[in-house]
Amino acid sequence: MDSILKPLYIAVSWVIVTIHDLLTPIFGTNSGVSWSLAIIGLVIIIRIILIPLFVKQIKSQRALTALQPHMKEIQKKYKDDRQKQSEEMMKLYKEHKTNPLASCFPILAQAPIFFALFTVLNGIGKTPPVKHGVLSQEDVVSAAQAQFFGAPISQTFLGSDITTVKIVTVFLIAFMSLTTFTTQRQLMTKGIPKMDSSNNMMLQQQKIMLYAFPVIFAISGVNFPVGVLIYWSTTNLWTWGQQYYVIKRNPTPGSPAFEELQRKRNKKNGVVENPETPQSSEGTTEEKGQRQQPKKKKKKK
Repeated sequence: MDSILKPLYIAVSWVIVTIHDLLTPIFGTNSGVSWSLAIIGLVIIIRIILIPLFVKQIKSQRALTALQPHMKEIQKKYKDDRQKQSEEMMKLYKEHKTNPLASCFPILAQAPIFFALFTVLNGIGKTPPVKHGVLSQEDVVSAAQAQFFGAPISQTFLGSDITTVKIVTVFLIAFMSLTTFTTQRQLMTKGIPKMDSSNNMMLQQQKIMLYAFPVIFAISGVNFPVGVLIYWSTTNLWTWGQQYYVIKRNPTPGSPAFEELQRKRNKKNGVVENPETPQSSEGTTEEKGQRQQPKKKKKKK
């Protein structure tokens, strides 16, 4: 397994060491700020690389939204034949070049990098420290001394007796869970078109992710080094901001965010939201005007 992931160990450790070396003249060699910012820099680089995948995810999600009526028809037509229903669904996905698992692509793409970072930092925290990738002995010693708000970045909640480590890890785990929950909640309440919740597969998928991911982070986070928690907290914050921007600037047609954007644009352009209301009011004024005209004619006569 290590031989397969060795290129990732090299890539992850090289990025961290390079950023750390650039920040060393400012914050110092053993500074926790240098190593923490190096991990955050790793997140930024990875998420920039994954932007095309994120765009593909958005397109796939919107394609699935457009296919909801067809999916409902298939479910209704083959409700007694699960196998045929699955075959028709797969045929529909293939025909429109989409996939219901597209929303998980960015997470799956980050999984190997996440595991590589976990292995690198976990090796630093061992006694004696274990080197991975391009880390030198000096780098390992320096990283082992680096602290994030008083907690060594290589320590875990379960593997340390230091109170500061436990406080920092609990805070980061709570932050990870909160950002994951709010990201999914934001998508469900503003980013998904209003449909029948009982048959909306996308909504059902998002509901599962809404509650499952925070629980997974809370349970597994106690085994992660502080540096890994910094990584995942940063990438969660990036995901939240990226999704907020998309929902705000380019929302899915039919979603609450799309309707809100349309109302703002109409208001900015001076367009009345409900065209029926002014038409009816104009009609009543015209009728009043027609009733007044005969009175004027009578006066002339």
